[in-house]
Amino acid sequence: MSQPLTSRQRVEAALEAADIAVDIRTFPAGTRTAADAAAAIGCQVAEIAKSIVLRATESDRVVVIVTSGSNRVDEAKVCQHLGEPVARADADFVRSKTGFAIGGVAPVGHIEAPLMLIDRDLLQFDHIWAAAGTGDSVFRLTPTQLQTLTAAAVADVKQE
Repeated sequence: MSQPLTSRQRVEAALEAADIAVDIRTFPAGTRTAADAAAAIGCQVAEIAKSIVLRATESDRVVVIVTSGSNRVDEAKVCQHLGEPVARADADFVRSKTGFAIGGVAPVGHIEAPLMLIDRDLLQFDHIWAAAGTGDSVFRLTPTQLQTLTAAAVADVKQE
């Protein structure tokens, strides 16, 4: 019997399945926050595609908002897009629904298919960086690749 894939292996498999070159970079100092990731990579915080995990309170589904690292998510805007109230997810919910620990949630490779939205602000960049399933690894992709990988709608989710 084979071992289940690790978090990072699930991300690699999703990238390979989408025919996106797998170039996961590891930074021993960590990339758990958008600021940490930007400092390690040498890019702007806004170029970090951070995955915010919420819980749809009526259906108990996992909701992932991939937002620019410099933005905060407006939960009321997310509710309008989804048609269902949402709340912040705790660490146990995040781990059980996505298979990732907070600080390493990738936009792909989830163990349960999430409801997902992409922050419109990410579209302004040629390339963005996303967590690769661990708190010390990231991968580079274009906003178009992110949309293709996730099949997520682009929305205004930024808190003003």
